[in-house]
Amino acid sequence: MNPRSYTEEDLAALRAMPKRATNPQARWLDKPKAAPSHRQRSIQVQGEGDALFAIYQRESLQDRNDFSCGIRYYRVGATPLTLARYNGPSHMHGDIHYRTHIHRATVDAISAGRRPESEAVETDRYETLEGATACLLEDFHIVGIMAKHDEPRLVP
Repeated sequence: MNPRSYTEEDLAALRAMPKRATNPQARWLDKPKAAPSHRQRSIQVQGEGDALFAIYQRESLQDRNDFSCGIRYYRVGATPLTLARYNGPSHMHGDIHYRTHIHRATVDAISAGRRPESEAVETDRYETLEGATACLLEDFHIVGIMAKHDEPRLVP
């Protein structure tokens, strides 16, 4: 299956597949000279059979609202496919103005030759990288790593 041949069923199966983190204690790497400076880490994830994934986490060293975590699917002989990205409110994305948002791979974006996860929807499910990671783990059925959901806001 090349990147242009994913179906909605393929994407749904990749999301629903049970997965386990294989290196949950992956170390954070500081990138202070990068522009903008940030820290990041990558956690390897095993799906069913030979299905391989990775969770990535990235956060700014200066702006607590500038963070992202996502999940990529790796297939031998194919370009990695970013299935989803959970972003902080540090930027605008289309009609989403400085609010947390989730990007998900879609067949339409893949077929059009755009970034598979180019489309996004605003969310209030998280406020922090930890909360975003908890949502990703839940949405993609990943065990073997812990992340806490953010506490609900008491004041809107």
